[in-house]
Amino acid sequence: MIGRDTSITVAGRGLVLPAETEERVKLRALNLCQEHLRKVLDLARKIPQMIECFVANDKAKARQIYNEITLGEAEVDNIRRLISKELAEIGAILLSREDFLRFANLTGEIADFAEGLAFRLLKIMEHNWNVAADIKNDLLKLSEAVLDTVIKLREVMLVLSYGSSKALEKASEVEAAEQTVDELYRTLDMKLLNSKLELPALLLLRDVVQLLEDSADKAEDAADAARILSFIM
Repeated sequence: MIGRDTSITVAGRGLVLPAETEERVKLRALNLCQEHLRKVLDLARKIPQMIECFVANDKAKARQIYNEITLGEAEVDNIRRLISKELAEIGAILLSREDFLRFANLTGEIADFAEGLAFRLLKIMEHNWNVAADIKNDLLKLSEAVLDTVIKLREVMLVLSYGSSKALEKASEVEAAEQTVDELYRTLDMKLLNSKLELPALLLLRDVVQLLEDSADKAEDAADAARILSFIM
């Protein structure tokens, strides 16, 4: 009896490998991306905590959370480098390796944004610039909406191995969450422009809200990348 052919040919190498090898490689890449995103989500959870300190003017706690975010960003970078290294070593065995790398790069930017906005908030607090309570509260709402977007992105990755239809459904929830962020961002940005904040505080706060909005945009872009991955898993 002729058995089922489960081999694949690696382009340019003349090497024949079992098809299951590609499946194992894809699962390994997926697991690394999921772990990377888990670390990014941990950082995203700290942003509302940082802003709660901003609301309460708790500088000591804010410095502690900022240090935690800095350490977390370094961990995210380490995993991102590991993903790049492993995907490079995999070579032509995994034709979709660029899609995994794109996902990791997009989500890694969310971690970069988290460190940047936390730094700016800490500087506003250290300089004792007065910021109205309603602006602080709106900033907290915006950060919580961004966190919700990243949480929904993680849900996309968790269902990725269950088929493209489920992943596409979850990805659409990321889009809806990003639209909520966009609305909150526009409202808060206009409120900042109409405020009587000192110029340095105004510029830093506009940076903060922009970085929050950019984080949600990256989550949406990563959801698009996850859509592509869902078709090859």
